[in-house]
Amino acid sequence: MVALENKKVLVVGLGASGKAACELLLRKGARVWAVDDARNEELERDAISLRGQGVRVELGGQVPGEAFDLAVVSPGVPWTRPNLKTLVDRKTHIIGELELGYQNSVCLNVSITGTNGKTTTTELVARLLKHRQLKTVAAGNIGLPLCAVAEQTKELDFLTLEVSSFQLETIEYFRPAVAVLLNITPDHLDRYAGMAEYARAKARIFMNQQGFDWAIVQMEALAQLQALGVSIPSKIITFSANDRRADIHLDRGLLISRMEAWEGPLLNMDECRLRGPHNAENLMAALAVGRVLRIPLESMAESLRSYAPAPHRCELVAQINGVQFINDSKSTNLDSLHKALLSVPSGQAGKANVFLIAGGKDKGFEYHDVGPLLSQRVKGAYLIGETREKLRAAWSLFTPCTLADSLVEAVQSAAQEAARGDVVLLSPACSSFDQFQNYKHRGEVFRQTVSKLPGADSGAPEKRAEKEFEQFAPGGKTLARKINETSRTDAERKIK
Repeated sequence: MVALENKKVLVVGLGASGKAACELLLRKGARVWAVDDARNEELERDAISLRGQGVRVELGGQVPGEAFDLAVVSPGVPWTRPNLKTLVDRKTHIIGELELGYQNSVCLNVSITGTNGKTTTTELVARLLKHRQLKTVAAGNIGLPLCAVAEQTKELDFLTLEVSSFQLETIEYFRPAVAVLLNITPDHLDRYAGMAEYARAKARIFMNQQGFDWAIVQMEALAQLQALGVSIPSKIITFSANDRRADIHLDRGLLISRMEAWEGPLLNMDECRLRGPHNAENLMAALAVGRVLRIPLESMAESLRSYAPAPHRCELVAQINGVQFINDSKSTNLDSLHKALLSVPSGQAGKANVFLIAGGKDKGFEYHDVGPLLSQRVKGAYLIGETREKLRAAWSLFTPCTLADSLVEAVQSAAQEAARGDVVLLSPACSSFDQFQNYKHRGEVFRQTVSKLPGADSGAPEKRAEKEFEQFAPGGKTLARKINETSRTDAERKIK
């Protein structure tokens, strides 16, 4: 473990993780520098705050010339960035924000990783722990940096952590008592050389586990790791929606256990608010965590049945004239798009009934892989953002594709074309950072645009939108109000 008092520490990359790391380092007595090669309004505000606390901050610049005892890197900073290369060349000791938070935590943690389903499963696990009156905080990649809560851990029974592959790249001693791997499907191929490198990054969650720890692993993901020669040192529980050989599997809507002294049905999906095989696996993983932590099945089932899907995940925003508008803005890869298309209501006689809105910042995917499913489910695709031309080239053989200059234009065009029984689905299969601040911002623009469509009941969504805009965007509440005021003004003009 790294001693911090009076040590010179450089934080690379600000944002939420970097700021939390700086503040924890200050409380531990370190002398702190921070650098970010970007410069924008939000970073300027963070820099002012940190300078006021004694941090030496450099925006839009390079690593200072002096030597540092330690560098702490934010997960969004790839190893290809010049600032990190400089530190590697200087042989500076480098760890990540997750590792720094872990080294300053004092309770056991349950950590969840995987390509898709991390946030849902993290929330499910935190929910079942709290339902059993166990003290926990959901942190990590879910939006609350571990460094921000590390000093609270003396009051907790467990930390519940969502962990990304980016965070796992820079761990050193990080060790979950229970590690969950949900799945491994293509993602972040703009950062990794290929699927093998990406899978190995995910597998680092097991790197420091001991024989008495637990690994809860999707059966298919376990096979992928074994093919790469990756071994898991801890005790293993498997789960799968497709493979009945798994310790917990899905059979006609029932989650069934084959585990010794825990055999039989655990949960009926028909009694839950979550839908689809992918959510069945999220529930299986949560149940397995609860089993390891000796939480009674009755208590777990009660808390899991009532869990509602989080915003921006196949969220029904509105139904207008028989057309459903579904916000799946959290979809940032092809696997999540695939699952969304299988989850939405199908058309009469199995006919295609989805108008898909997709596109954003490219992550290096081969987009044609989802083509056969598009031909079965999608009546037309409206493509936006940086990848729209690439998507049209990959998908135009499977479904009619239309380029749109904005998400607003795409929603309005899809709504005009959709008929009763159709679905307008925002499931971008790309990250949001070409046009939006994050996936929540993208989802809120979708919600607000839908709320302005003719026939929409715009009362309730407005208040919810103002609340979410205020959470993630500077001046967001004002922006939400402006959008709503514009909607009301348009309506008044039509009445007149």
